[in-house]
Amino acid sequence: MTAYVALLRAVNVGGTGKLPMTSLAALCAAAGFSRVQTYIASGNVVFHSDETEDQVRTALEDRLHAHCGKRVGVIVRTASEIAAIVAQNPFPDQPGNRVMALFVDTPLPADAMEGATGAQDEQVRLGQRALFVFYPNGMAKTRLRLPSEKAGTARNMNTVARLAEMAAAEG
Repeated sequence: MTAYVALLRAVNVGGTGKLPMTSLAALCAAAGFSRVQTYIASGNVVFHSDETEDQVRTALEDRLHAHCGKRVGVIVRTASEIAAIVAQNPFPDQPGNRVMALFVDTPLPADAMEGATGAQDEQVRLGQRALFVFYPNGMAKTRLRLPSEKAGTARNMNTVARLAEMAAAEG
């Protein structure tokens, strides 16, 4: 069995897409996933499955659609991929709550800032299936907009590190 981490887009953020984590856990169990654990109320779940990443994503997206009445984007990574994101963080000396990993399933741009608008003093670096963004003044004041935000979902490095720990413990 493979340990996976699923990251839901736009769930319990900014007052939209309310989904209790108990419901998310139940949907995962109904999809046949085992050892299901959620982490904080922003749509993070760790579980095991014999299915492929694409099968896991489809199963969870279909159940979320039936439950929520609308499509909810899901990014799925293996436990080893989440651990690699933590290890590859190009801003390891910065506070974890000011560094975000923007997870995407679409091709990354050749230049991390390609198509970006509103950049001030933020720094963006390419990773594997993710962009890393350092917000020196925090996300609340940024005007930075990256095209990858439309299809991806971001988590701060504190959250990514905790999800990596949870997935490794379940591995």
